[in-house]
Amino acid sequence: MPGSLNPLATEPGQPAEGAPGHFGVTHLALIMDGNGRWATRQGLPRLAGHRAGLEAVRRLVKACIERNIAFLTLFSFSTENWTRPAEEVGELMRLLRFFVRSDLATLNRQNVRIRVIGEREGLAPDILRILNEAQDTTAANTGLTLVIAFNYGARAELVRAARHLAAEVAAGRLEPSAITEATVSAALDTSGIPDPDLLIRTSGEQRISNFLLWQSAYTELVFTPALWPDFDAAALDAALREFSQRQRRFGGI
Repeated sequence: MPGSLNPLATEPGQPAEGAPGHFGVTHLALIMDGNGRWATRQGLPRLAGHRAGLEAVRRLVKACIERNIAFLTLFSFSTENWTRPAEEVGELMRLLRFFVRSDLATLNRQNVRIRVIGEREGLAPDILRILNEAQDTTAANTGLTLVIAFNYGARAELVRAARHLAAEVAAGRLEPSAITEATVSAALDTSGIPDPDLLIRTSGEQRISNFLLWQSAYTELVFTPALWPDFDAAALDAALREFSQRQRRFGGI
């Protein structure tokens, strides 16, 4: 569902709020790409690549905590991923269940707060249940916020936000003239989360694939050739160093 109309939501095109982490990054977003190619290069089935990718997630979460990064958003499963072979989709769902069951207690002890964004309608009841469990169990935590983009597509998110605002106008609770960039931001799945400072995509592909379109208006992009299962703390630090050399003007001089 869209977020509440929160007037305190971060203005689009503004730096992320909160104490900056390592190299000035408060919010890191990541497109985890290359599991299948990694498996092929290893002579393994694609499913083995997804399992190796889960280990990379664990490494990244640990590295972000150590580097004082406040928000980490992972593009875990897109709305387009449902078109993949049924066996692969089933394995991804099994990995999601396994991750929550095996890692939730550890993440909770690490003071990690989990937030899930994406379309909930139509999800299998057991998947919906574990997503809610992950959020509810960690809701009071104050450390790293791990944002899991599951069944997520940025265009669909914008459509949901537009419908929400249209309903508010139709009900007489909102004047059309009162709709601003901040109002739209507050109606998105990411309401209350600052825009990403840095978005990394692994595997050498150079596109953002319908991920955080609105939120990434002024995000710095880094594309690394490393396949996702090979992405480690050293690769993260290389991307953070590259980010630190950028001059972020947000449309100014």
